[in-house]
Amino acid sequence: MWRERRTRRLKAAVATLAAAALAAGCTTAGQSSTGGKGYITGEGVVTTIAAEDREDAPELRGRRLGGSGEIALDDYSGSVVVLNVWASWCAPCRAEAADLVEVARDMPDVKFLGLNVRDQESAAEAFVRQRAVPYPSVVSQDGSLMLEFYGLLNLASIPSTLVVDAEGRIAALVLGPVDAATLRGLVSGVEKES
Repeated sequence: MWRERRTRRLKAAVATLAAAALAAGCTTAGQSSTGGKGYITGEGVVTTIAAEDREDAPELRGRRLGGSGEIALDDYSGSVVVLNVWASWCAPCRAEAADLVEVARDMPDVKFLGLNVRDQESAAEAFVRQRAVPYPSVVSQDGSLMLEFYGLLNLASIPSTLVVDAEGRIAALVLGPVDAATLRGLVSGVEKES
């Protein structure tokens, strides 16, 4: 059932992206209908999902940034996971990075995973190194892994942060930058359910 819904969502996403490209006049690389930024900044809107209404997180698997091999969200099954969608060229991503690093260090029982999208790998690696990011990221240079989250996340809105409960279901999401206090509160609430 979930896979059928996801397939329908993916098809709808592809159609939406194609329509958006046509409406935007097929912008060239480096340009977009977002004023050349390549992203649409959210306002940090927080959505929490009651346990009885949660759906399984999509399967997310991809190449590990700065290393060999793959990493997957399923690798953290049984743990609360914070998944952050980011890019090194995204100003709000740069602004929230210290908060994410702080919470990751303060809450060692919580697993953190990044999803680096539409980025140059060398720039993403420098971002991680300069900010001492202690958790791994999946690389999606073309942004296609964002399609896994169609219906949950705006495909052009980064940063975005999801909290996945220990049962692998999406418990909360933040569209736009998240601060340490908000993230800590969301994660603590999900941990208390276990």
